Parts: sequence; structure tokens; C-alpha cells
Amino acid sequence: MNDIRRTILWVVFGFSLVMLWDQWQISQGKAPTFFPQPVQTTSATNTAPVAATPAPAAGNALTNLPQVGGAQTATGTSAKRIDVETDVLKLQFSTEGGSLVRAELLKHKDVHRAGSNMLMMDDSKERVYLAQSGLIGAANGAPWPTHKTPMQFSGATTLKEGDKELQITFESDPVGEVKLVKTYVLTRGSYAMEVKHDIVNMSGASISPQLYVQLVRDGNKPEGESAFYSTFTGPAVFTTAKKYQKIEFSDIEKNNADFEKQSQQGYVAMVQHYFASAWLLDDTQQRELFARKIDTNLYSVGMVAPLPVLSPGSRMSQTARLFVGPQEEKVLEAVYPGLELLKDYGFLTILSKPLFWLLYELNRVIGNWGWAIVALVVVLKIAFYWLNSQAYKSMGKMKAISPKIMEMRERLKDNPQQMQTEMMKIYREEKVNPLGGCLPILVQMPFFIALYWVLLSSVEMRNAPWVGWVQDLAAPDPWFILPLLMTATSLVQTWLNPTPPDPMQAKLMWFMPLAFSVMFFFFPAGLVLYWLSNNILSIAQQWMINKQLGIKH
Repeated sequence: MNDIRRTILWVVFGFSLVMLWDQWQISQGKAPTFFPQPVQTTSATNTAPVAATPAPAAGNALTNLPQVGGAQTATGTSAKRIDVETDVLKLQFSTEGGSLVRAELLKHKDVHRAGSNMLMMDDSKERVYLAQSGLIGAANGAPWPTHKTPMQFSGATTLKEGDKELQITFESDPVGEVKLVKTYVLTRGSYAMEVKHDIVNMSGASISPQLYVQLVRDGNKPEGESAFYSTFTGPAVFTTAKKYQKIEFSDIEKNNADFEKQSQQGYVAMVQHYFASAWLLDDTQQRELFARKIDTNLYSVGMVAPLPVLSPGSRMSQTARLFVGPQEEKVLEAVYPGLELLKDYGFLTILSKPLFWLLYELNRVIGNWGWAIVALVVVLKIAFYWLNSQAYKSMGKMKAISPKIMEMRERLKDNPQQMQTEMMKIYREEKVNPLGGCLPILVQMPFFIALYWVLLSSVEMRNAPWVGWVQDLAAPDPWFILPLLMTATSLVQTWLNPTPPDPMQAKLMWFMPLAFSVMFFFFPAGLVLYWLSNNILSIAQQWMINKQLGIKH
């Protein structure tokens, strides 16, 4: 039994060292040693692109999509920038295609640039991240208005005090005898905007236009991405059949991205830690979903929707919605069912969602996310009190018989077989289950991991203060007080646990908390607060149980 436990400990310890070394390599700007990632260029550019070959698509519609993605790549200085501001968004549109080329979130500050708003979308030498739409589908291959077509702007640029919404319009001249008018409707307090596409057929024949919407982004990680925990950056699609599907940039690069390409519901999105953008179409609209490479380190995800036949001289409207903002779960749920999955909890979503709901409700009562985390740990400790008691009683009994086992091991050190027989005899006589302290903990592990992802994924923790020196629960503790306390409590827990009979295993048990604690110096303060609170309550419960059993430390 001890050999098995020793082997498990060495495996865990060895894997931890591998992970720490790999992340250290990344943090030093070197390539990962054990878990290599696809190499990407360090920055996106707006120079004229080389013609790119798009990834294979589900149908022929995508072959007609414009191959250039950046807003300035074709007309350059001829395009004007229009600044538009609401109470939550500061946006910049280009008269080239009426595309959204810059988006700042006024309620979220940039943690890497003091005094600056969070910049999501941009079209600069450092970053390309855009939202575009246009028309394709001309039978003779002639162009219709796309995101590269010059347009005229009209409308106000600021949401006035007392107004609920702001409308701005971009209108193209006829291209291929078809005119496109885009109207953005921005609503107070909302990160979702309606984008109304009015198509006018000025030709003498009926046409069958197709509307495309796409998000274009470079493949670089967001600034300040942590090297000690991994978060997803890249495209995603949602359909009712296959639900939420993430797409790696590397898979697009290799033309083997696997996702549902035909649907009548859902959305496409670009996701990064805490923030996301998404295009949504009406659920009655059949659409073709695509993800493709546009240029070197430039990718897009989008949808193509066939529209009804438009007779000569007629006009039709097709409304899409564009979301650009934080992954606030309640906000996402209100925009579209399933959009909240942009906040990715992974395979433990079934546990993470109710845990976040409980954390959210506790914060509503307490008014502080830090104390809400502490309160949630208390609630979980109460819920698992009986299981923890069984585990701590088992560990307490193991600690009580530890001297007897040590004496027996020393006496029979030259006879391993008899040693194992005697050890099992002691366990039977003392009515001790050597696995009794592990099994209750294993039952709780999925809840602990789910809560970990809740705290790591929740943008609500960003810039949220707790007490004193902790003014941002999503950033590491600036004074390292929480990680140091975390290390101390981990050592106290080791002291309270039974001492392994094997000397090497005993030393390892003391070293492991120190090794694991290194990561907590780089983890968000909210995560460290969670583990620290859990440790303190665990120590208190184990101490009381040890006293009840008459165990001296």
C-alpha cells in the first residue's frame, strides 16, 4: 500500500516539476520544452497582404468572400474614421465598408496601462481585430458592396444624456447595381448592437444576395497573458446540434478545423480571457459557418446567410446583432441563450454554473467579491463537513498509530514481505483504513476544480477590490501576502497529517507544499484567497478532530 502511495506521490511531484519548468520557459520568452505550441508572428501588420488561400469551407459561397481582412489594406488613407461613444462603449468605425475597427470598454480599465480603458478591437501595427459584413452572391461573379466598399456616414456620434439609443448609418454607392445601407443601433448600457442591412436592387433583374458577417483577428495572445495558467484565445462557434465549439488558430492554419458548418441557429465569436465579440443572426435564418486564414497571422470566423430573391427596384432588410464586451454571465444570457458559454468552464460546466450563481448571489448580499469568495468556501465546507470529518478522523488515526508503524518498519526493514503483513495487521487491529483520508477528498475534487475555473474565468473579479492592499482580485497579490500565508497554511496542514513511515516520502510531503506554492505567487489574488480560506477552515476542522481523538502534535 505504501509503495503505491509513494509511486502516486512521485508521479504527481514529477508532473508538477514538468509543468513548472514548461511555464518557466514560456515566461522567459522561450519555446515550451514539453508542450510545444504553434509558432506565430509577434505582431500583426496592415501592409498589403499576399493573396491567401482560404480554408476549405462547407459550400461554394465562401469562395466569393473578399480575401483581405484589415480595414485599411485596400483604400488606405481614403477611409475616414468615425468615433462613436455610448455610456459603455467607445467605438471607431471606418467609412470603408462601415466596419467596426476599434472598441474600448469604458467600464473596464486596462490593467497593463494605467488610466486607459480596456481596448478590445483595433486596427493598428500592433493588433488587428475587426468586425465586418457585406454582400456576395452575384451570378456573374461581379462585385457587390463588401467590407472594402467606400461608404458615406450619417448620424450623431454621441449618446446624449437621457437618450436610450443611438443610430448611425453607412451607405454605399451602387456596386454592381446593388446598394447596401448599414444602420448600427446602439443602446444605453448594452454591449450588443443591432446591425440592420438594407439591400437595394437597382438593376433590371432579380438577384439572390447572400449576407456575410465575420470577425477578423490576428493570432497573437492578449497582452499580459499569464504563463502559469492557460486560457483560450481564438474563434468559437455555437450551434444547437454541437453546442459550443472552440477552434484553435493552429487548426485553421493546418486546414483541419473541426466544427459544424451548416446550421439555422447559433453564433460565431472571437474569445479571449474575460472578453469576447460575437455575430448573431436570426434563428430562422439558415447559415453557413466558416473559419479561415486570411493572411500571415490573420484569421476570420463568420457566417454566410442566403437572403430571399430580391426583384428589380425592390429593397429588403436583414438584421444581425454584434456583441463586443466582457464575459459577464448574466449579460451574455440576456443577449442570446448559449452566449454565456463564451465564458468557458470546460467539462465541469455542470458544476461551475451553479457555483457561480451562488457566488453571484453572495456578492449581491455582501457587496464585495472577495468576502463573497470567503463566504462561498464556508458554504462548501458546511456542505462537505461530514465527508471532511471522515477524512480527518482517518488521518488522525493514522497519525496516532504512526509511531507503532515506524517501530515496526525499523524492526523488519530487512524483511519487506513480513513488513507489509504486519502493517496490514496493525491497520486491522486499530480499525484504520489507509485510504480513508483520500476517498472523501476525491469526492470533493470536482467541486474544487469547478470553483477554480469559476474564479479564473469571471471578469467580475477584474479590478474588484477586497481589502487594503488587494485592489484587483484578478491580478496577483502585489505584496505577496496571500501567497505567503497560503504557503504557511499548507505547511501547517502537512504537520497535522500523519507522517509517512518512509523517510524519503516524509521529506517529499514537506517539499511538495513548497513546490506547489510557487505557482500561487503568480495566480490571481482571488484564486489564492479561495485556497487560503479553504486551508484555514480545513486546519480548524482537522485540529478539532485531532483533539477529540486525543492526538498530540
